[in-house]
Amino acid sequence: MLNIGQLHRKEYELEQDRSLFPVVIAEAPGRVNFLGEIAPSLDGEPESGIFLSTVIDRFIHVAVSARKDNSFRFFAADLGERKRSTLANLKYRREDRWANYIKPAIFLFSDLGYSMKGLNFSLCGDIPQSIGLASSTAIEIAAATALKSLLRVQISDMDFAQKLKKAHEAIFGNNAALADYLVGVFARKDHFLIVDSLESEVKLIKSPFASFRFLIVDSRVPRMGTETEIAARKTDIFKGLELLSQKRDGAGFKDFASNDLLEVLGSFPEQIRRRSMHIVGEIHRVSDAADALERADLASLAKIIYHSHESLRDLYEISCPEIDWLVKRAQEIEGAAGSRMTGVGFGGCTYTIIRRELVEEYKRRLEDYERIFGFRPAIYDVKLATRARVIPETAAPRSAKAAASKPAKRRAYANTANK
Repeated sequence: MLNIGQLHRKEYELEQDRSLFPVVIAEAPGRVNFLGEIAPSLDGEPESGIFLSTVIDRFIHVAVSARKDNSFRFFAADLGERKRSTLANLKYRREDRWANYIKPAIFLFSDLGYSMKGLNFSLCGDIPQSIGLASSTAIEIAAATALKSLLRVQISDMDFAQKLKKAHEAIFGNNAALADYLVGVFARKDHFLIVDSLESEVKLIKSPFASFRFLIVDSRVPRMGTETEIAARKTDIFKGLELLSQKRDGAGFKDFASNDLLEVLGSFPEQIRRRSMHIVGEIHRVSDAADALERADLASLAKIIYHSHESLRDLYEISCPEIDWLVKRAQEIEGAAGSRMTGVGFGGCTYTIIRRELVEEYKRRLEDYERIFGFRPAIYDVKLATRARVIPETAAPRSAKAAASKPAKRRAYANTANK
């Protein structure tokens, strides 16, 4: 990864002004959801969900420093692109693409009453984009973490995550998943997180996978035109929740055990029944997985993960043949502790938890993928990382191997043009 501190000072001509214009750098990691789904709310509140998640050692780095004027300048070092804005014009602009994800950080602290004069921002990253690893949220978290340090703001982690989510919604005009912010702010190295965004609760569980590796496999399946299908799934879930609330006033998906749901959904349309069964089943799988992790029961955890993927495939129907093929290859290997689609579906990537000595065997089994499907998968060997944090300006880039990795050139923010 590029040395963002050096590039920032060069870009904004700050080499001689180290005392007058200090530079603060923060990093935020990518996120993997191992289990869990977002569900809508009947009362107009943002979507919520329960997740088993962690963060990985792929990062966004953001540097920030003060300016003498009132302009906000944004520099994407990986892309060589520059954008600008002002406080009066701080809103979503399609042409600003990646720079839009820095704006919530400015909005957050302006809304808290801090004086927002001119600021310089620079960013770079090695989180692969558009495969469900929360690269855009990482930009927001890294920018807000750096600016919080520059302004010397005292705020609790929970307030920080919740307010940054609301700042995103103010800039973009759409709902954001609180879970992504909570994971980025509360993660600890070598830990999984159980995140309940409805209750704003986070539980840390020590990882039992010291002798395992985590592989992210990008299927490279084009995901054009999937927005309509994703919206249809959310509509089905919302209708299911409406029907459930009529059976039990004020109830949500968490209030139904699987057997209860079978009873009340008997007269519901089949498609809505399947979608609702997936959501309720996934809530219980997160709970069961937490128990398996605490007991280091890896065999049970693997079954839970595979059952989750089957539910995504058969009930929620957001998988695809390429993703199913990747999961099946892992399932065939004794010693794999689970593999599943992650992200919004219809392509994207899988994660696979596998013993170190079996990594090459799994990669060998993927050699036929390109011949069968016409895409060459990208494989990322990642480790569990820690939360967003400020790093020294003189620190070396965190991921030297990522800088030399060809797949890593698929930048985290190169195509974030869509709202």
